[in-house]
Amino acid sequence: MIAEDFTPTLGPSSSTAEMWWGSRRWRYNVGLLVAGPLAFICCVAAVSRCDELNAPPGGWNITIITTLFQGFAYLVMIAVANLCYCLGAWSERFIHPSDSVRYRRIAFRLGFSFSVLLPFTPAVLLFVSCSAHA
Repeated sequence: MIAEDFTPTLGPSSSTAEMWWGSRRWRYNVGLLVAGPLAFICCVAAVSRCDELNAPPGGWNITIITTLFQGFAYLVMIAVANLCYCLGAWSERFIHPSDSVRYRRIAFRLGFSFSVLLPFTPAVLLFVSCSAHA
């Protein structure tokens, strides 16, 4: 556990919430930056597997243009994810949890997990679809 997780709760202070969430934004962005390329590798593996199985959608080509486009689109999605990250501090001010430290930890973990796993969705769906049609 990190020492700032044990700070006493004196009530929902917006400056405390902003500081707490702000101090974790770097960790959140690193997670997103690692998840993107890993998800892309999984997508390439799924497309390769679909081609091996001759399953629809077949004939996918992964070129430098599609890779650059997907990379740019992912950077845009990181920006959107960072806007959504602001909902953490906002939700704390809106909900007024009795145990703000516990609320912050749970909300951060849920949001982080969702944000990091979401980029893997296309690869998983493609792999399942190709396996079902093989």
